[in-house]
Amino acid sequence: MHQGDRGRSMATVVAGGLFAILLLCSPQSWAAELELPQVLLRGIAYDISVSDSQDLDARELTLEVNGEIRYATSVRGEAVFDRVKTDQPGPLQFSLGYQGKEIQTARVPVIPGWVSLLPALLAIGIALALRSVLPALIIGLWAGAWALQGLTLKGAFVGLLTSFEIFVTNAMADRDHATIILFTFMVAGMVGIISRNGGMRGIVNFIIQGANNAKRGQLAVWFLGLVIFFDDYANTLVVGNTSRSVTDRLKISREKLAYIVDSTAAPVATVALVTTWIGYQVGLIGDAVSKLDGLSMQPYAIFLHSLPYSFYPFLAILLVLLIILSGRDFGPMLTAERRARLTGEVNPPNVSSGIRNDEASLEVKPGIKPRAINAVIPVIVMASSIMIGLYVTGEGDTINEIIGTANSYKALMWASLLSVFTAAVMTAAQRLMSLEEIVEAWVTGARFTFIAMIILILAWALSDISGELRTADFLMATLGSTIPYELLPAIVFVLSALTAFATGSSWGAMGILLPLVVPLSWAVLQSSGVADPAHYFILYSAISCVLTGSVWGDHCSPISDTTVLSSLASGCDHIEHVRTQMPYALLAGAIALLLGTVPTGYGFPWWLSFLISAVTLGVALRLLGERVEDPATD
Repeated sequence: MHQGDRGRSMATVVAGGLFAILLLCSPQSWAAELELPQVLLRGIAYDISVSDSQDLDARELTLEVNGEIRYATSVRGEAVFDRVKTDQPGPLQFSLGYQGKEIQTARVPVIPGWVSLLPALLAIGIALALRSVLPALIIGLWAGAWALQGLTLKGAFVGLLTSFEIFVTNAMADRDHATIILFTFMVAGMVGIISRNGGMRGIVNFIIQGANNAKRGQLAVWFLGLVIFFDDYANTLVVGNTSRSVTDRLKISREKLAYIVDSTAAPVATVALVTTWIGYQVGLIGDAVSKLDGLSMQPYAIFLHSLPYSFYPFLAILLVLLIILSGRDFGPMLTAERRARLTGEVNPPNVSSGIRNDEASLEVKPGIKPRAINAVIPVIVMASSIMIGLYVTGEGDTINEIIGTANSYKALMWASLLSVFTAAVMTAAQRLMSLEEIVEAWVTGARFTFIAMIILILAWALSDISGELRTADFLMATLGSTIPYELLPAIVFVLSALTAFATGSSWGAMGILLPLVVPLSWAVLQSSGVADPAHYFILYSAISCVLTGSVWGDHCSPISDTTVLSSLASGCDHIEHVRTQMPYALLAGAIALLLGTVPTGYGFPWWLSFLISAVTLGVALRLLGERVEDPATD
């Protein structure tokens, strides 16, 4: 072999060796990457996980945070750095290392913890001040997206763009959200058809025979709210839409209708034994309880034990009944009811002309004889289809298990489609309207919900931003964990209400807080030396307070999805619904907290607390309320 050939061979061997070494040492074999939040809240602890770390030795992973070295722990095969936090105002510098080599660096802005409350508080304050929720939500979204950019000058502009491009888009792209939007459009479209074909007028004529005054009309709506108990969305949309023409005829304000609908939707769904809420709630309880040492109860049994401490939902439902039977109202609702009774103007003064025009276009087609059957059958098809859909999509041996595991979104979609199909076929079969007129009626009914759907999407987006900002973690850290176990349920109730109020989502508040509250409650009981069956009522009450406190905050929040849907289904201006309902929700919530949750935390019998709370509610209504004259009976 020539000298040159030997040289080239040696070079080839060296190059191949170097290439092999590079392959072995290539960062590609370390695909691990830090999963960091966009911003960090000052004083809040974060668990920083490492993606794609299953094939790495967690003991060899290090994280340098502003010069301090931390070591990873392995949680279910994933490397995690526990409780990383800072009290310094500046950005935090992260450096991830493996086997002594740096593989990633990153800087994360740090903002004050109270800023996490700013988006929701801005949205709520502006909505109440301007009585216009759309600009309020947009400003709240902008503020939240700006906070996620670290509150920099550049971030103010970038936040405006990302608030729409990321968060609003994600809210619309979510499959469950899309289901609710489509379900709402279909239900509103069905109402459009049965309004034009005379079915709704037929129901009005039938109910008016018995509900011939405002009191009986309100009782009918309240009873319907209790009957359709299996889902809050279905309850709100069906009861509100089918009752609106009846309450209008009886001169009941749209604000009062929206209040009755809202107060018999979520409060009923959260405590009824067979609802679409139960699977979600029991699932959250089960996940949280599974991490506790020393407690071996079934999640559904824990839920059942928590029901006696669910003061707010029962008091909210009772308050509606007391108001109807007594004929008394107070606050802005009193003004609204007197306006409706004395002038016949059931709409709030600032309702948009678009809503009025849509309502006019849903009058019965001239020449059609009203028949209640044309509305009753589609509504029955919807209600029965929801129950059948829940049964078909659920699993288990008992009704509770089946409904608890059912796919409520799929059931709602099936039911709304079948109800529209039924209404259209019945209308066409009787030759009441042409196919073109049926489609036009459906479009008119669906168009009635357009503004409300925009509000709902923006509210979902704001809820996502609140989750990114860790609003609930800030509230939890602010309250602290060194609290007397007797007051733990009361504190949890307030915390849940604040979280739901700020985020606009009762389910969101439940999902955020139950994984935190259950272990916190168990830890408090253990540290107090009372983690025994005799004191389990503290745990039951704390769990109940997460569920019911979330409903209370949701009821008071102008950015709540169920509040928006109640306004929508009742044809009431959204801000007017919030203004008129809030005093009632605050009254029931305050009594539930002070006379229900606090005393039972100290061992007071729950049934006696219920009795005292109910009597106090009646006395408060007597003192605060004034009678609303009903021309039909006076």
